Amino acid sequence: MNADGNVSRRDWIKTAGVAGLTAAATSGSGAAPAATRADQVTAIGSRRELFVDNALVGSITGGARLQLNRPTPQEISLVNDRPWEGATCAYMKVFRDGDLYRMYYRGSDVIYTKDGFSTPRPEVACYAESPDGIHWTRPDLGLFEFNGSKKNNIIWMGYGAHNFAPFLDENPDCPADERIKALAGSSRRGLWAFASADGKKFRKLRDKAVIDNGFFDSLNLAFWDSVSGLYREFHRDFREGRDIRTGTSKNFLDWTASRFLDYEAHDYGTRPEGAEPIRDADPAKQMPGRVSQLYTNQVIPYFRAPHIYVGFPTRYIDRGWSYSATQLPRYGYRKLRGAKSRREGTAVTDGMFMASRDATTFHVWPESFIRPGLRAEQSWFYGDTYQNHGLVETKSMFEDGGNDLSIYVSENSHQDHPGQFRRYTLRVDGFVSLTAPLEGGDLVTKPVRFEGDRLSLNMSTSAAGSVRVEIQGKGGKPLPGYSLADAHPLYGDSLDLVAAWKGHGTNVASLSGKTVRLRFRVEDADLYSYRFETA
Repeated sequence: MNADGNVSRRDWIKTAGVAGLTAAATSGSGAAPAATRADQVTAIGSRRELFVDNALVGSITGGARLQLNRPTPQEISLVNDRPWEGATCAYMKVFRDGDLYRMYYRGSDVIYTKDGFSTPRPEVACYAESPDGIHWTRPDLGLFEFNGSKKNNIIWMGYGAHNFAPFLDENPDCPADERIKALAGSSRRGLWAFASADGKKFRKLRDKAVIDNGFFDSLNLAFWDSVSGLYREFHRDFREGRDIRTGTSKNFLDWTASRFLDYEAHDYGTRPEGAEPIRDADPAKQMPGRVSQLYTNQVIPYFRAPHIYVGFPTRYIDRGWSYSATQLPRYGYRKLRGAKSRREGTAVTDGMFMASRDATTFHVWPESFIRPGLRAEQSWFYGDTYQNHGLVETKSMFEDGGNDLSIYVSENSHQDHPGQFRRYTLRVDGFVSLTAPLEGGDLVTKPVRFEGDRLSLNMSTSAAGSVRVEIQGKGGKPLPGYSLADAHPLYGDSLDLVAAWKGHGTNVASLSGKTVRLRFRVEDADLYSYRFETA
């Protein structure tokens, strides 16, 4: 507890980890998922585990904490300056298809006057491709005519162009001519299903909406979930503000009735006693754990740990014509935008991060994943910092640096000139890390049961820092030869550094299949993920 009497977020994690979710932590989301109970043994097998939620956290002590890590901005991927594009291009979908990286996005523009805003031309769905995820081209596809010419990268016009959302269907039973599927729709008319053999020429799979319960003025998406063996979809609706629904399907056409997501409630951090955190101008538009209105969702199974669903929603927040609003970039233009509809001038958006183990209850990190940034003109407008759907690996800027995760983000949006997409990079598995200063700190997991003969860590330390691992019995007592004193201090920077102990080396085979707890001791270090594996 802090000096002002408020429970800090770290203290909440400690309490929730040991005793399970408290009544306050479960309000608004029903019963706690079974994996959060302190006494339950979780069979992790040889899967990779990340620190993106509290599912396996037993306790955190000392100077240790879980830290949300922000991606690093890189080069501009695309400037939306083609005649069919403009200031409101958005809703990027990016995935790798063999040796090719594919990007899909909305081509659209807007004009603001004191009488409101208008779209000067119909929206279109566009396509770009890249050999490396870094250098992008817009091929002339010759599919749709724009201003008398088919020399463009348009893949769809008409209904659904607002938010055309393709994905690579990895269902092993997927027909070859449907290997890339899509959902698309608008407003309250529902989502239609599309398919393509080549990712460019799409056709409707059914001549009516396949999902019709929601409000679809956003990027609504789907994917094949290899863990459940089902298609999952996530789309927008309203529930005390902008929120997210989800449903499943066995064939992509017939979907279960959708349901709203649940959210793990948590403390908002240190603040003066009695003060409310600033989240939205209308406090009624809040729900425990949701943190803010969520405009998009961008949920996808993390490819290195497909049992974990990660999402990159857009935070939508309107704090009114405050003093700070008058100091944001281009105040005069902001006033023009808000002349008819205030929120067009006062609302702002940024990128967030959330994670789930069951695709229905999400842990939303209250802090922003991608901030609008130190920008004089090209950010801090409603419509900026929308993250793409999809995660791809791209080559590091360092020749010997391996790969990064790349995320594509909108900026310079909704202004009187073309918008653009910028690439951001993040360490592989690097969404959240267990971190501590040099004096150190510890995280002890809940009881787990693993399979394998060694423990691999994705970690980074300073020259003076280290990570050590202790393996405990279910009751918390160190197992012989695997205590913290027996552990070799690990230092360096690696995606797969193998833990070792003085008497056993790297071998943990004798503990495979048994119930244990893991104690991670970090000192001026970051631990991103861990995985038991067979050498």
